[in-house]
Amino acid sequence: MMPIEPVTLTGRLVRLEPLQMKHAHSLYEMGADPSLWRYRPIKPPATLKDWEEIIATMRQKQEEGICLPFAIIDLARSCAVGETRYMSIVREDYGLEIGGTWLTPPLQRTGVNTECKYLLLRHAFEVWGAIRVQFKTHHLNLTSQRAIERLGAVKEGVLRNHMIMPDGSYRHSVYYSIIASEWPEIKGRLEAKMRG
Repeated sequence: MMPIEPVTLTGRLVRLEPLQMKHAHSLYEMGADPSLWRYRPIKPPATLKDWEEIIATMRQKQEEGICLPFAIIDLARSCAVGETRYMSIVREDYGLEIGGTWLTPPLQRTGVNTECKYLLLRHAFEVWGAIRVQFKTHHLNLTSQRAIERLGAVKEGVLRNHMIMPDGSYRHSVYYSIIASEWPEIKGRLEAKMRG
């Protein structure tokens, strides 16, 4: 089965390190913009205590083997500027999802997200031997859909009425995937983009 274990992944711009309570204060500060939470199926964290509870929940899910959360550390700032995770892990089928990603607005569209996804994809395919990595996003989140498509992921379809949002509205989830046979070409494109 796929050997999922906590890991730290380092690139040129960021370091992805296992999410810990020490990241709470920085994430509280960097995650204050309400727009970050518009399409996420959780109530926006408004206090440091909210962040501590989120981290405790993520750590518990990690202990259960269903999630591996990371703090995104901006190497230039030496602080946590967002979060991402491996989730929906199915070890016996060598599949998982990359999701739960957010970045503080000043770092959006700067290459940080591309490098994060590259590090996570490379580790999933080349170290863990994944055969499928999926992504999902809110049907109204067109920015996220475009970002996933720029990675080279294939749109698979929409799960209708998939989640109930904190405001009571229904979220349809748009699903994408990259499979192992596609990874070499996608890897080459991402590396070229990161060099450019």
